[in-house]
Amino acid sequence: MAVNSQLIAPGPMPHAKFPYLYLMIHIYTGNGKGKTTAALGLSLRAAGAEKKIFFGQFVKGMAYSEVKLITEQIPQIDHQLFGRKCFIKRDPEPEDYKAAQEGLLAVKELIKSGKYDLMVLDELNIALHYQLIKLEEVLSMLDEVPTETELVITGRYAPPELIERADLVTEMKEVKHYYQKDVQARKGIEF
Repeated sequence: MAVNSQLIAPGPMPHAKFPYLYLMIHIYTGNGKGKTTAALGLSLRAAGAEKKIFFGQFVKGMAYSEVKLITEQIPQIDHQLFGRKCFIKRDPEPEDYKAAQEGLLAVKELIKSGKYDLMVLDELNIALHYQLIKLEEVLSMLDEVPTETELVITGRYAPPELIERADLVTEMKEVKHYYQKDVQARKGIEF
C-alpha cells in the first residue's frame, strides 16, 4: 500500500527499524535553578532502564558532586568536561573558546559513533550565548544525531533557533531564590 507523502505531517523522521522512535530534542533553559539537575534526573532514569548515556558539560571545568557519582558508580553514563574555570563574571579567555570548540568536535564524533541512547549537552546554551561556539555548527550537528538518540541541551539563554528545532522546551523560572538571602552555593545542592 503506497503512502501519500503529502498527508504526512512535517516533523521528525521515524527510525527505520522502530517506526515509533524519533530523535527528540529537549531544551531546559531559563533563569531558574534546576536545568542541570533535570538533565541528571533524566540521565539517572535512562541508566536505570539500561540505556547508554553521554553527559558532556560545557563551560564547567570543575568536577561537581554529580561527577563523582557518575564516574564511580554509574557505568552507563560517560562524562566529560568541556570547560575550564568559571568565567561568567569575566570575559572568556582564548582557552575558554578552545575548550568549547574542542568539546563540540568531541560531541560530533560521539554522535557519529551512534553508541548513545541519550546525550546531554549541559550548558551548551551558555557556550552559545558567550559565542564560544557558533550556532550554525550546533544546528548542523543536530542534523547528524541518530533518530534513536534522545538529545538534551541545557543552559540559560537558549537561542530561538534551537527552541524552534526542539520537541520539548522547559523554562525554569526563578520566582524566589535563597541566594537573595545571601545563602552561598552548597556542596551537594548547587554543586
